Amino acid sequence: MTENDTLPSVPLADKIDRFIQRVGMSVAWCYVLLIFVIILQVVLRKGFSSGLIIFEELQWHLYAMGVMFGLSYAQTTNSHIRVDLFYAHFRARTKHIIEILSILLLVMPFIVIVFAHSIEFFYDSYRIGEGSQSPSGLPHRWIIKGVIPLSFALLGLAMLSRLYRDTVLLIRGE
Repeated sequence: MTENDTLPSVPLADKIDRFIQRVGMSVAWCYVLLIFVIILQVVLRKGFSSGLIIFEELQWHLYAMGVMFGLSYAQTTNSHIRVDLFYAHFRARTKHIIEILSILLLVMPFIVIVFAHSIEFFYDSYRIGEGSQSPSGLPHRWIIKGVIPLSFALLGLAMLSRLYRDTVLLIRGE
């Protein structure tokens, strides 16, 4: 059961969360591809003594995509790790205030900083046509670097949705 199932409905936040969850479920298919790439690489390496660098790098990229886009999915489903020794015993109003302050003071500044710096990181990689240092590696390293700003933009949207949800619930008194 997700946090959204236990909190009263906030229609706009629910729509945003459903969109993010659809993106997360779509990107999760990269794990299926990752499993096939790993199996293929193991068979090539152990069975034929000739693993390929391109498959090794593809494994890293597929795993990174799943993790990066999984952050926003985890936020919308409240399946992320939370240390709630005291939080679980607080009243709903106190929980909403803590969520709002945490998002505004801790999470959003981090997301904004990472997003802002990742744009330049991605652009520089794209501009120079960065590829693998290995001649037989993946040719377009900028693609995986582009995942950083995209996934952090999605995480920022998820956090704005949560901020909106908690603000509405705080005002409503639920």
